[in-house]
Amino acid sequence: MKPVVLAGGTGSRLWPKSRAALPKQFLSLTSDKTMLQDTILRLPAEKMELPLFICNEDHRFLAAEQLRVADIDYDSIILEPVGRNTAPAIALAALRAVQQGEDPVLLILAADHLISDHNAFHAAVEKATLLAEQGKLVTFGVVPTEAHTGYGYIKSGDSVDEIGFKVAQFVEKPDLATAQQYLKSGEYYWNSGMFMFKASVYLRELSEHAPDIFAACTNAMQNTNKDMTFIRVDADEFAKCPDDSIDYAVMERTSDACMVPLDAGWNDVGSWTSLWETSQNKDTSGNVVIGDAILDGVTNSYINSEQRLIAVIGLDDVVVVETKDAVMVANKSKVQDIKNVVNKLKAEKRSEFEFHREVFRPWGSYDSIDNGRRYQVKRISVKPGEKLSVQMHHHRAEHWIVVSGTANVTVGEVTSLVTENESIYIPIGEIHALENPGKILLELIEVQSGSYLGEDDIVRFSDRYGRVEVKK
Repeated sequence: MKPVVLAGGTGSRLWPKSRAALPKQFLSLTSDKTMLQDTILRLPAEKMELPLFICNEDHRFLAAEQLRVADIDYDSIILEPVGRNTAPAIALAALRAVQQGEDPVLLILAADHLISDHNAFHAAVEKATLLAEQGKLVTFGVVPTEAHTGYGYIKSGDSVDEIGFKVAQFVEKPDLATAQQYLKSGEYYWNSGMFMFKASVYLRELSEHAPDIFAACTNAMQNTNKDMTFIRVDADEFAKCPDDSIDYAVMERTSDACMVPLDAGWNDVGSWTSLWETSQNKDTSGNVVIGDAILDGVTNSYINSEQRLIAVIGLDDVVVVETKDAVMVANKSKVQDIKNVVNKLKAEKRSEFEFHREVFRPWGSYDSIDNGRRYQVKRISVKPGEKLSVQMHHHRAEHWIVVSGTANVTVGEVTSLVTENESIYIPIGEIHALENPGKILLELIEVQSGSYLGEDDIVRFSDRYGRVEVKK
């Protein structure tokens, strides 16, 4: 069995923690591991082939680094040049499998789900495998615990080998009255968005029911470019692919759809309320507190502090989330409306839509600790052995002060070692590079000054991470 992990998406409903450049699947929200790491670590390793991951170009180094840190071996990471929903993403994985001369059973997983009962999950996977090996397309129907209006539903049909059920119907998110009827009937399950089938079976059904998707993905996989553990598909061909989910493109049209019930503490962690509901660490007043907070007369609330002290007084059913650059306060019943805030940030082209104050790069990270008119101050951390791109700026000069470690700095034609408590100046327009040649983390303070300090004022001449975009 080959796990396929879908690690796309932005997780905007969990803003301000989750942002476009660092979405929820790369955050530690339900354990000390990131959700991506947990997705693989909860699987029975002895029964699994090396997993395959699918994510977008911008998140490739995040995914690779998190897998490395967790010591997770994997097949490869397929990079989507543009988002086209789940049906095409899974098609790329299935084509990759058959191109390797195999026809494995694929276990399709989202990278941002919570499953608390691993044993029950393993048992459901075992049952699904029996059906998948018979040529069935299996989905996992979560046994509902309440009349939830935020999930799609699956209506169960006739029993299949006393393992699962035929899928009688897929149902969109219902209103409350309808959801209550579903719950009472015992015939309806939440749609988990997890699937299992043979690679060849999925491709056969996709070619029959969604030939445009099948053709576009096939063409995109015929001209791939392997870069380290990354697989880049043909961007032009993939861009022609229709945008569609596996539910609409295949599962609702095939005659071989089956469902295996799943009762394993599943949650899609789609909102801050979900995190409050699933937390095992509520205090006697029903509060979940993460970080530094003082509560007085507060009940049934979720408080998450990243850096500063949060004081909350006399409130019930609220969510308060603090990051280095934003504070979000909402009623628990209104957390779905966070997307309205995110859309406004995006429309106003504010950086808080996409980036945190601390931004992660393949070589390390930088934290924008101060800024004003014509200046900006950053704390830069460079991992041992890593190097930033050879670059220049049209509008800003830079002054670097090394705090710890040793920096190998090239300015123009001169290369020099800069150590703790030493500094170096990079004039406007000068080609330069920064490298950590040592064995410990390099930390430095960067002071930028100039008429324009945006991140897009970078002309790269060479880059070990494939980000060269020389401007003409």
